[in-house]
Amino acid sequence: MDALKAIFLSLIMLQICKITAINVTDEEWKTATATYTKEKDGSITIEGACGYGDLHKASYGKFSAGLSTTLFNKGSTCGACFEVRCVDHILWCLQGSPSIILTATDFCPPNYGLSSDYGGWCNFPKEHFEMSEAAFAEIAERKADIIPVQYRRIKCERKGGLRFTVSGSSHFYQVLITNVGLDGEVVAVKVKGSKTGWIPMARNWGQNWQSNVNLSGQPLSFEVTTSSGRTLTSYNVAPANWQFGQTFEGKQF
Repeated sequence: MDALKAIFLSLIMLQICKITAINVTDEEWKTATATYTKEKDGSITIEGACGYGDLHKASYGKFSAGLSTTLFNKGSTCGACFEVRCVDHILWCLQGSPSIILTATDFCPPNYGLSSDYGGWCNFPKEHFEMSEAAFAEIAERKADIIPVQYRRIKCERKGGLRFTVSGSSHFYQVLITNVGLDGEVVAVKVKGSKTGWIPMARNWGQNWQSNVNLSGQPLSFEVTTSSGRTLTSYNVAPANWQFGQTFEGKQF
């Protein structure tokens, strides 16, 4: 019995250590503000500054957000995930302070002609989220104009693998990378054809990456690096007969 008790206590201590480790790695809550953009179906579907195109096809849908200058960080935050909750407003915040998970998909431009307290919510150095009406309604009353929120960066949970959408021409090759898990942010990309070595790609805008190498007629492999330094390689994602406009699925972080 003493041996069984010892094993039982060890298992409890191990579980406590795991829980503690998770809590330590959680990012602290920070303060910001939030508003919403009205769309026909209550969700954001238009192409934003990250280049994702139709956000429903990109799997982000209504849980997408435009970020102020400070948070957007010149587009490097595209694809990152944030947990957001309404706080400290008895009239506007829903009871229980429910939270939502948002993906950074757009830029909320500053308006220095208006006060940062009203209208110029995305003015530097304000931290602000501009979300869809449907997402906003999950944490606050729709009639609210602007709400105080807390947010924190979290790991992205995605279904399926990374998606690579190919566009351009024989002399200008571009790939849009979506559905990125964990960090969500892509900071470096390399592409490889069957007749080439690994070729570093340059960020064109948002999460569109470009190369001037002609890769037509070659199966394509991709090496993707995220903001935490993790690298994932997907070999032969696109077959040799790939065409511009097609989307291919690779591995997932």
